[in-house]
Order: sequence, then structure tokens, then C-alpha cells
Amino acid sequence: MSEKKAKILVVDDEAPIREVLSASLVDEGFQVEVAESALAGIKKIEDFQPSIVLLDIWMPGDKDGMDLLREAMGQSQHPDFIVMSGHGTIETAVEATKLGAWDFIEKPISIDKVIILLKNLLEVQAVRKEKGSLLNKLRQNIAIIGNTNDAKKIKELVARVAPTNSWVLIKGETGVGKELVAVNIHYLSTRAGESFVDFKCAHTTKDLIEGELFGYQSGAVIGDVNERKGAFDQAHKGTLFLDDVDCLPMSVQAKLVKYLEEQKIQRVGGNQTLELDVRIIAATTQDLQALVVQGTFREDLYYRLHVVPFEIPPLRQRREDIEPLVYHFSEKTCLSGGYPEKKFSSKAIKELIKHEWPGNVREIKNFIERVYILTPEDTIDVHDLVFAGLNQKDANNVFADVASFREARSLFEREYIVQKINENNGNISKTAEAIGLERSYLHRKIKSFGIELES
Repeated sequence: MSEKKAKILVVDDEAPIREVLSASLVDEGFQVEVAESALAGIKKIEDFQPSIVLLDIWMPGDKDGMDLLREAMGQSQHPDFIVMSGHGTIETAVEATKLGAWDFIEKPISIDKVIILLKNLLEVQAVRKEKGSLLNKLRQNIAIIGNTNDAKKIKELVARVAPTNSWVLIKGETGVGKELVAVNIHYLSTRAGESFVDFKCAHTTKDLIEGELFGYQSGAVIGDVNERKGAFDQAHKGTLFLDDVDCLPMSVQAKLVKYLEEQKIQRVGGNQTLELDVRIIAATTQDLQALVVQGTFREDLYYRLHVVPFEIPPLRQRREDIEPLVYHFSEKTCLSGGYPEKKFSSKAIKELIKHEWPGNVREIKNFIERVYILTPEDTIDVHDLVFAGLNQKDANNVFADVASFREARSLFEREYIVQKINENNGNISKTAEAIGLERSYLHRKIKSFGIELES
């Protein structure tokens, strides 16, 4: 918001201050209104909806400036406050900033200082607004797709859990979208403006996990005299996602429990503690209760994580979500790959719904991308799905040995031409006409691919 359009409310019981500030700010191009008391200020905030309030802390009456500030900051939507304090009220002004006031200025008021503060705060608001807009776009981009009761329950639980600071455990098979749920929780929380750190426990050597999480004290690593920060440091004020939490060694599990109790970590090789504010979201494909019985997972950590459990069912148990996922990833593939949008025939959709999808959502995403690469027509039919690997014993092996896109395209072209020749009973002229190629060009393709024609 430009300062030329910004609304400023001045709340002060002294008429001369209200008049001087109002006139000066109007000269600077602001929209200004005034209030002579805290009660009047509360009403003005509701009616005028200012961007910034210049608020006197001490005012006579049933409510003073601190009461107004407390009441306003309790609302989900509120303006920013710059408090004004006279002699002897500096401690109160400091308390006001702890309540959420952006800054304070001492009386007698310096108009120049007020203008500088307002312009600085408006720049902060502009950045905040832009950041909020980007976050909203991001939230739309990471939407959880699905209309089944299971999908709706997941969305509702995310909405309830996100605003809290509770630790979360997400359970489900590989590829069901555990990380997506974690990302949604983060970006719908008050921590959305801070880091989301994805730590893959299964991908980190067990001997290194502790250091990678909590960091190293200077000198703890041979040849390294510098302190090294870990994932906890990166996630300070944000969220740490521990994927495959069942892979953590017992010693690291113990440090996690201690962190939950004290909100402090200790670096590898160090004795000092460091206070950090990190929310933990963990994910697993395993039955942690069974691991507790086996003695490979701490019972106290399990119950700490199990405060808010998410169980994400596999796609084969919620087949109604497959069709919207297909359309979603189709649209995403068009945007990311620059492809023209393709239509799926009704038979193709039925085949996709019937498929077991052992790799769940991740498998659908990869498969739709593959279909787009390998299908030249505008409509995707059952034979296109089969060629891309659907319903084969190992769908991913169709192109397992293909190293490049060029090879994949050549493979597709060869199989496509063979199929069309067979459909036209070996008649090259009919085949060329059917697929829109010159007969001579089709002959060159047949020769280059080494396709043998029946005589």
C-alpha cells in the first residue's frame, strides 16, 4: 500500500497533538482521522479501518491506550500500532511493543521521525502483503486433491492442526502424499513465512544423522575448526519434517524427546545448550507400535509424536480420487512441460481407476508425465496407456533402459508405426494416410527402425 493512500488513525486525548499530527500527515498525502479516547479509538478502528494507528499510551477514562492495544491485538485482523509515550511511561511503551506494537516514539513528538516511521512501516506492510500473496498462490499449488470422505477428513484435520504447535505423525504407504500433508500443515500455520526443512532420515548414514540434525561443535569434526549448524538451526521458527522417522537411531530419538521437553538442543561434541523454536512433523511407512514392542523405537517418542496422528489410505482404498488426480497432474504437466492439453477417453479413465497404483499418488504423477511424452494425439486412449506401461507386470520397466528422451521417442515411434501397419493389414499407403504422413517418409521410417514387413 502506498503512503499516499494509507489510512492513519491518531488516538490521543490532547487536542493540540491530534491537530498537529493530523495536519502534518494530511500534507504528506495520508488519509487521516482522529480519536480523543481509547473507546472512540476502538470505534474508529472498526469504522475507518486504518493501516496504522498512532496511539497515546496514557489517556484518562475507563480504558487507556494499553487497553485499546490489547483488545485490538486480540482480533485476527488488526492495524499496526506505533505508540506514543510521555516522560515516565517508557517502560509501558516497551511493554506495548511486547504486546505487538511495531515501535514507540517519545513525546514531545518529532513530526519528521513520525513520517520516517510511517514510511518504513508501510514498506514492511507492502512486503508482508506480497509475501502473503505468494503464500496464497503456494497454498493453491499444494492443494490436497480428492473428493472422497478420506480426502475430506485429511483436509479438515490439516485445517484444525495447522494453527497449533502440536507435533504431528503422518502414516501411510510410499507415495500416498505424506510430505504434501506436512507441507500443507506448515503453509497453513503461523510459521508459513519461515523455513520448511525436509530431512530424509532414511537417506542419511546413521553415524551422521545426529550431526546433520543438531549440528557440530567447532572442533568436533577432524579438520574442521568451525561450528556447523544442522537441520534444527535451519528450521528455527519454522517446521522440521522428519521423513521415515523410524530410521532414526535410538540415541537420536532420545535427543528428540529431550528437545520436546526443554526446547533446547546440544551440538555433537559440545556441552552448551541452544534454545530453538522448531515444530516437528514426522512421517513413516512402518507400524511404530510394533517397532516399540521390538525395542527399536522409543515408546515415549511414539506417544509424543502420536498426539495428532494422520493415517493416509492408499489409492486402491479411495479410487474415487484417481480421476481428479489424473486431471490435476495432466494440468500440471501441461504447465511445467509446455504441452498442449490432452483429453482422456472415458475408457482410458476407467482403466486408470481400475489400476492398483502400488506407488500411489507419486506413481500417478510420473505415469501421466510419461503418457504426455509418448502420446502424439490430442486424445489419450487405452492403447496409449498400455504402451506407456499401464497394467504391465512392471509398468516402470517399459523405459527402464531408455537413457534419453530421444530414445524414448524413437521407441514410441517404432511401436506406434508397427501398430498402425498391423491395423491396416500391412498396407503402407493406407497407413500413411491414416497417420498423416507422406508414403515416402513412412517408408524411410520403416527402414530406419528396421521394421520387417510381411510379404
